Amino acid sequence: MTHPIQRPRRLRVSPAIRSLVRETVVGIEDLILPLFVSEKVAGREPVPSMPGVFQLSVEELVVEATGAAREGLGAVILFGIPKNKDEQACQAYAEDGIVQRAIRALKSALPDLVVITDVCLCEFMSHGHCGIVERVSDREARVLNDESLMLLARTAVSHAEAGADIVAPSDMMDGRVAAIRTALDVAGFAHVSVMSYAAKFASAFYGPFRDAAESAPEFGDRRSYQMEAGNALEALREVELDVQEGADIVMVKPGLAYLDILWRVKDRFELPTAVYNVSGEYSMVKAAAQNGWIDERTIVMEQMTAFKRAGADLILTYWARDVARWLVEEC
Repeated sequence: MTHPIQRPRRLRVSPAIRSLVRETVVGIEDLILPLFVSEKVAGREPVPSMPGVFQLSVEELVVEATGAAREGLGAVILFGIPKNKDEQACQAYAEDGIVQRAIRALKSALPDLVVITDVCLCEFMSHGHCGIVERVSDREARVLNDESLMLLARTAVSHAEAGADIVAPSDMMDGRVAAIRTALDVAGFAHVSVMSYAAKFASAFYGPFRDAAESAPEFGDRRSYQMEAGNALEALREVELDVQEGADIVMVKPGLAYLDILWRVKDRFELPTAVYNVSGEYSMVKAAAQNGWIDERTIVMEQMTAFKRAGADLILTYWARDVARWLVEEC
């Protein structure tokens, strides 16, 4: 008689058996592809700090999204880069703004694609902060929370008018989910969902994204409105507030360094939960892979599995198209 201790080993003896008893499975339907659309480029402009990622014109955005849809991806999230910025973020909510034009182009070409829009002001503010600021000195400013809510709500409504399926506020202003939900409902967009960046931490992992989105703050930092890395209970309180205010989906950002937060959020609130596999996480792996130090595909799939195992229903990742192709190859 064999010892029971051998039972786990018997379930690992072949790829087919390991696949049969696998607890956590990553699917193409879990993936959301972030895309950067810019008024400042005529085609595709590579992002140097993010190999394989581009700033896209509206036309190239449609090409990229069409390719992603053919590979089985069902959703994208848009980040817009305008030609002109100011201290009221006017292009964030302009009817002919870059994001609004991009939404209309995507929905015209790919009506079944779920178009999610990042709702923030940093890309559109001349100073790069996520809200209206009051300057304290040449190097310091105070973000005016309540004064920023109206602009965020206006931006979300403009995205819904253009055809967005889901709006995703990432600014971390207090009360922005309630302001956006109310504005959407009043404007006749009760069917548009809110995916809140509910637990968004102040992180060094965002550096390459700020290159791609041209959104680095000109002065100060965002620690007064993004969260401290050590605060898990505060993260749960932030998520709870957004749920109470009407968030349909909640997000944890970044991903790898905050898997414990992701697990707690999913376990406690049981809502659809997203995680953002952010730019720094992406670029580190890309750099190591280009140097031949690691196997990119294996590392990436391990990360995707970790996100799913920790409770993610949705994964925002720059590898979405790669993962979709790899999953098909495995079938």
